Amino acid sequence: MLNRILEPEVMDTAEEAVDYDRMDHSHVNRLFVDDFLLALTDANGLGNQPCCVFDAGTGTAQIPIELMQRKFPGTVVASDLAQAMLVVARQNVQAAGLQDSIELVLRDCKQLPELDATYHAVMSNSIVHHIPEPRDVLRELWRVLKPGGVLFVRDLMRPGDIDSLNHLVRTYAGEANDHQQKMFRESLHAALTVSEVREILVELGISTDSVKATSDRHWTISARKT
Repeated sequence: MLNRILEPEVMDTAEEAVDYDRMDHSHVNRLFVDDFLLALTDANGLGNQPCCVFDAGTGTAQIPIELMQRKFPGTVVASDLAQAMLVVARQNVQAAGLQDSIELVLRDCKQLPELDATYHAVMSNSIVHHIPEPRDVLRELWRVLKPGGVLFVRDLMRPGDIDSLNHLVRTYAGEANDHQQKMFRESLHAALTVSEVREILVELGISTDSVKATSDRHWTISARKT
């Protein structure tokens, strides 16, 4: 098994933000929103009623935009710790005409200022691998979730060996530029395995059945808070 190698917690240069935004995330983002909406629907129809969603590590806000373009009836508070990402996110939200539906905020998701049980749903795509101690983020995301609400977290899954990692880079970033390939490679190396996520969920009192491998490079937590 490959050892976890941490990458910088915050991607906060203009080059990183622009390069990230230009990568083709469209299929992954559509699938994320499909699965998130399904999780909400399974939770007493949350997907069909106004609710407030917190997006942890929104990056350039591509997923909140995809969500709101599906005519989602709620609103999104979209957070990131990187100012450069939020600059591009603001441009994207304005271009989509969604300023009234998506609020962009600077947040450290390891220490959120929100009160307990603030949000009807919490979602996050690819923040966990950036965090040296991922349990700190998952604990906070669970804390700010209302009872009955849904925690939906998806992230990269660290492969078992270097050959598998190289295969994933060739398969999913083979046509990207050198910097984009480097970012993807480092992210895979910094990601958690499903077993490592389960260890954290045990500590937080969340069912380990809520996390599963959902692709050849992703795991997903889908948990309802009782």
